[in-house]
Amino acid sequence: MAIPAHHPTTAEDLSADALRRAFGAYPTGVVAIGALREGAPDGFAASSFVSISLEPPMIAVSVARTSTTWPRLADLPVLGLSVLSHGQGSLCRQLASRAGDRFEGTDWQATADGAVLIEGAALWLTARVGAVYDGGDHEIVLMELLTTELFPGVEPLVFHTSQFRELSPHA
Repeated sequence: MAIPAHHPTTAEDLSADALRRAFGAYPTGVVAIGALREGAPDGFAASSFVSISLEPPMIAVSVARTSTTWPRLADLPVLGLSVLSHGQGSLCRQLASRAGDRFEGTDWQATADGAVLIEGAALWLTARVGAVYDGGDHEIVLMELLTTELFPGVEPLVFHTSQFRELSPHA
């Protein structure tokens, strides 16, 4: 079997497009981050989500500085994070859209403290912002985890090379 030729990227070639392609080689899950603002759900989708610590329980997301949604959520007391499931690719694109009602036609529920959680997700988390760090063109948001609710048997949505994929067991 022939190994395809690869083309190393030099520091001079690290454009945003080249980096997007490179980072896209790493599969990630996708989370919907949301909360109630003025009685209505507000939020967005993010693929830059990571577990940080078990003790104390902490997670982090990376949010683009150009986000117009994050500033509306950043100071709310509790945020909901829903790890989207394999059938929610179109919902993910809707939540990532800059136009229209991102939650239109979406089944969701709010907790007593205003966290918005998406029905049909693989996992629900609630968290509060602990600290925000400079991450270049992004902000790294460290969050204190408050609750988790796992939905066994619900497979997560996987984002890889700009496409949604499903997990399958390794033969």
